Amino acid sequence: MLPSFKKILYATDLSANSTNAFRHAVSLAKQSGAEIHVLHVVEELSDQAKTTLMMFIMDDKQRDDALHNRTGAAKKQLENNQDKFWSAVADEDKSLRDLVKSVEVMEAYPADAILTQAKKLGCDLIVLGGHAQGVSHTFLGSIAKRVLRRSEVPTLVIPVNG
Repeated sequence: MLPSFKKILYATDLSANSTNAFRHAVSLAKQSGAEIHVLHVVEELSDQAKTTLMMFIMDDKQRDDALHNRTGAAKKQLENNQDKFWSAVADEDKSLRDLVKSVEVMEAYPADAILTQAKKLGCDLIVLGGHAQGVSHTFLGSIAKRVLRRSEVPTLVIPVNG
C-alpha cells in the first residue's frame, strides 16, 4: 500500500527558503488532504548566554523583556510570513489555509522540539527547508541533519530554490 499523509509538521526557521518549504508542505496537504501544523523554535539560550545577559542588562524589567520578547518577535514574524504567503496564493487555493490546524512558537532546542512535536501531534511527515552552503554547516543545515538522523517519520528537506 502507498503511504498517505494525514498530518504534516512544517518546521520553519523563518528564512527565505522556509517559505519555499511551506509551499511544498501546502502542495502535499492539498494532494492528500492532510492537516498542517506549523512550528518555529527559538533556540534556547545557553547558561553562559543568560549569565552574560544578566551581567550587561542590570535592570530586571529590561532583562525580562529581552528574554521574553524573543518568542514574541518570532510569533509576529511568523504571522507576517503566513499572511504574506496566503495573500500571494491563487484565489482558488486560498481555502487551503484551513488545512493549517496549529501555529506554534516555542523556546527549546530546535531538533529536539521538532521531533517531540511531530510525535506529540501524530505527524506522519516533517517538512523543513535546507540552507545554502556556508550559511549553516552544509546545504542541509545542522538542525535538518539532526532531525533527519533521529526522525521516526519521513522527513522532507527542501533545498534552496528547490
